[in-house]
Amino acid sequence: MAIQVREPKLLDRMRHKMRLQHYAWRTEQSYVKWIERFLRWHRDRNRGCWTHPKDMGKAEIEAYLTWLATDRNVSPSTQNQALSAILYLYRSVLEIDLPMIEALRAKPKPHLPVVLSRDEVQRVLLAIKSPLYRVMAELMYGAGLRLIETCRLRVKDVDFDRRQLFVREGKGGKDRTVPLPRQCVPELRRRIELAREQRDRDRTQGVGGVSLPHAIDRKYPDAALSLEWQYVFGSPRLCRNPQNPDGGLVRHHIHENNMQKALKRAVRESGLTKTANCHTLRHSFATHLLENGYDIRTVQELLGHKDVSTTMIYTHVLERGACGVCSPLDVLADCRSEQEQAGEPVRV
Repeated sequence: MAIQVREPKLLDRMRHKMRLQHYAWRTEQSYVKWIERFLRWHRDRNRGCWTHPKDMGKAEIEAYLTWLATDRNVSPSTQNQALSAILYLYRSVLEIDLPMIEALRAKPKPHLPVVLSRDEVQRVLLAIKSPLYRVMAELMYGAGLRLIETCRLRVKDVDFDRRQLFVREGKGGKDRTVPLPRQCVPELRRRIELAREQRDRDRTQGVGGVSLPHAIDRKYPDAALSLEWQYVFGSPRLCRNPQNPDGGLVRHHIHENNMQKALKRAVRESGLTKTANCHTLRHSFATHLLENGYDIRTVQELLGHKDVSTTMIYTHVLERGACGVCSPLDVLADCRSEQEQAGEPVRV
């Protein structure tokens, strides 16, 4: 009797395809969630009846995207992300060529990044009481790291002799080097020593060790318990790798939400009225470098931007921009004040 092999479910096929093409884990999560929303919206629209994507096409996709723009009032980037997920499903998984999508699109609006002054950065950093979260915030401001890049920092990526950090597989899968702030060195040495002690406890207790990328655990069986692969900011708890749920317990890096909550609390306690978050520290890093006279190509390399036009946005928030222009009203007031001090009649 022939054994019938069950065809994988649609979302499992999509996950398998994305991992085959080495998409980022967060991109995989985002795309899968958008497809779930897309299918659920059409189910509710059809009074509870599920419709397979291969039985839908241009009209259904345009209806969903138009609903996102008009009823949900989503941002242009959110709508574009939904479209990218749907197009990937049809083109790469179902292998269906779609005609040009002509949905009502949300219009992109240019937004300037929120930038803190040096005094405001100092106030926020001093308001962070935990040495762990303070050094993470100092790295985001002092080296221009993204939040996830800071959390994923491993011991082998810290070069104390040359005072630099290696960012592995940043946004777009690119590597780069950034300066290591001198002020962060003592706390980083302490964090590495704590990682060594945690590694020794894991080895004694028979824990599998730290989570590793790709097939490093098969190529180097001892890497999970070697010091150089340990996270500088490791999690105190063990977990299962979401990309390998059948594997054993591993030690991952600290969760990003913890750092976000710590910074939000510090911003509130410092009395700032700006909507600052972890990425604001990276924006402030780039802006302050440009104010100090560094050329924009250098800042582009440090930030890991693919195109210099992305870095150009920081030129709009320099002190030489709106902050460097003297208002005509202030000039008029200064002239009036000089006339009053000189005893001259003020001309109206």
